[in-house]
Amino acid sequence: MADKKKYSEMTNEELVKNHKTLKTLTYTFGVVLFFSLISNLFIVFIKGFSVANVVPISLLPILILNLKNLKEITKEIESRK
Repeated sequence: MADKKKYSEMTNEELVKNHKTLKTLTYTFGVVLFFSLISNLFIVFIKGFSVANVVPISLLPILILNLKNLKEITKEIESRK
């Protein structure tokens, strides 16, 4: 398992790089998850409920954790200015 540095131990360059990467991935994941949720709602109304309809809902905690980490990185960058 790789050592995960705390945000306070990272350099400014590492923080900015991680912020940019995490922001891009989080927003992309959010858009894909949103469209997946919408399409699953459509499928539920057309064909009924199936186990596959639970997948987008089960991925929501990942999006929430990514948003939380993004907020923490932003707070650390702002505290260094």
